[in-house]
Amino acid sequence: MFDFVHKKRRIVQVILALATLPFLFWGLESYQSKEGEDQVALAAGEKILRQEFDQAVRNQKDSMRASMGEGFNDALLDKPEVRSAILEGLIQQRLLKHEASRVGLAVPDAQLVETIQNISSFQEDGKFSKPRYEELLRGQGLSPQAFEARVRQELMRQQLIAPYSESGFISDTVADRVLRLSEEKREVSLVQIQPEKFLGHIKPDDAAIKAYYDSHQADFQLPEQVRLEYLVLSLDELIKQSNVSTDEAEKYFNEHRAEFGQPEERRASHILLSAPATAPDSEKAAARAKAEQLLVEIKKAPERFADLAREYSQDPGSAAKGGDLGFFARNMMVKSFEDAVFQMKQDEISGVVETDHGFHIIQLSAIKNAEPVSFDKVKNQVEQEVKKQKAEKAFGEMADDFSNMVYEQSDSLQPAAEKFGLSMQQSDWTGRSGGQPPYFNNERLQQAVFSDDVIKDKRNTEAIEVSPNTLVSARLLNYRPATTLSLTLKDKIAGLIARQEAAKAAINEGKEKLAQLQEGKDGVVKWGATQEISRKEPHGLDNETLRAVFKADATKLPSYTGIANPQGGFTLIRVEHVTKPAPPEADQQQAFARQLQQLVAQEELSAYLAGVRKRYDVSVSNENLEK
Repeated sequence: MFDFVHKKRRIVQVILALATLPFLFWGLESYQSKEGEDQVALAAGEKILRQEFDQAVRNQKDSMRASMGEGFNDALLDKPEVRSAILEGLIQQRLLKHEASRVGLAVPDAQLVETIQNISSFQEDGKFSKPRYEELLRGQGLSPQAFEARVRQELMRQQLIAPYSESGFISDTVADRVLRLSEEKREVSLVQIQPEKFLGHIKPDDAAIKAYYDSHQADFQLPEQVRLEYLVLSLDELIKQSNVSTDEAEKYFNEHRAEFGQPEERRASHILLSAPATAPDSEKAAARAKAEQLLVEIKKAPERFADLAREYSQDPGSAAKGGDLGFFARNMMVKSFEDAVFQMKQDEISGVVETDHGFHIIQLSAIKNAEPVSFDKVKNQVEQEVKKQKAEKAFGEMADDFSNMVYEQSDSLQPAAEKFGLSMQQSDWTGRSGGQPPYFNNERLQQAVFSDDVIKDKRNTEAIEVSPNTLVSARLLNYRPATTLSLTLKDKIAGLIARQEAAKAAINEGKEKLAQLQEGKDGVVKWGATQEISRKEPHGLDNETLRAVFKADATKLPSYTGIANPQGGFTLIRVEHVTKPAPPEADQQQAFARQLQQLVAQEELSAYLAGVRKRYDVSVSNENLEK
């Protein structure tokens, strides 16, 4: 269908890098062969199990940690929208596999062999090594047959999406027009006509108040509310309650001395020839060739490393400092870069090292050896670590028992409180939409406390993980059904009506004044200060006002337009001057055209993937996903 292998050698970086994408070496078979696991989704009849989803989350975490270094925060992946996106990726894999089969795509054996043989991880001295291939797969617990099936599947998936992800087309005329529009500037003045100008003159009568009340009763409902008693089983609380003897702390310290001393640090300088992981193969090849050429020059005159770094390095943070990165310990740099540094000898210059940022030449300038530390100096730190480990073990043992007890003895929380030594707590009145922190703003707990099991049958909720290592079970103390407030809220209703009428008056006056301005009348309003804006620099204008400014007819100036504003009033706009941008440089226009092409391609790919998703049955088990 496509000349795929030659265009897609970078597939190695997408799916086959052993160090950064271990998930693909588990193989779907290892998940699908396990019975009794929680199912988080069903896509085109295929199960996606909880174990597979958890592994995908861990892989994403490892990948982000490798690329972001110490700036990575694990909490980034705890957000529901991020976890949903990861699951959507797994669903998409299943659907595209079925779609490839449906349209009859196939990957010839010769193409599969060529792709695998070109994977650098499987090569020795630039050539494919079958023993290395088999050894690496064994290390991942994967047979060659299963791995080759995964590669074949990914090749078919890439064939499916390539026409959409690579076919974005933007003509030079369109690119030029969009670029000019994005750079165009307009000088404008504004006048705001706000509802407050009219509020004092509007006095709703009783009939209007009653009519408003009768037609908006849903707005005057007090939602149902509950008051609860609840138990919290928390790792943090167990850590606070844990006791550690000096003997325990000393024993742990003696067994883990390396964790508490000053770790080895190394100081290095580097020269970066930038070539991001997403760059075309031709760009990467050019960057590598330049790096290798530069390496030859450095080997001839190592003392010129700093000067060459200032001249050639494309790392903006270190180039001006001769490439100096300062001292750093392990787990502070991208893994492949760090591995190279910590294998070097002092003053040694590395070969060309590839990372997701491009190609590096590294010089190791200093080594700080690891320094041991005495127990007394880190006693508090050691005790805290031992407390944490004891508490984690206790929490793991207690969590299942706690969950079982609040479920099996669902008519009371007291047995669980007594068994686990937990204090019974009580909440204030809480509604569905605004639960009180830190626990009752959790969506799952909110749903549980308003369920029939809790309100009608007076049972405990299940033990719900409201945050990592924190379980809560609650039961009902009091219940208030939803009620409609009476017409005694007369003043509030009158204020709402007055606000609505004032907004109408402001908009009507704005439209009248706009008509007068467009007819050429003078002195209609007192304009504010003139400001120059562009689509890139709106200077605080909201999107709708900005859109109105650039939709205004600029063939005859000044030009007038107007728009209802978010405050309920009306904004009058005068366009006084238009500054057309200078013709763009050829390279600027080409770069902009490429960006537009990428946007178009992304839109086309998104539309295609959405169409594929509609073609198959997909269901998600939110309950299992959130466990």
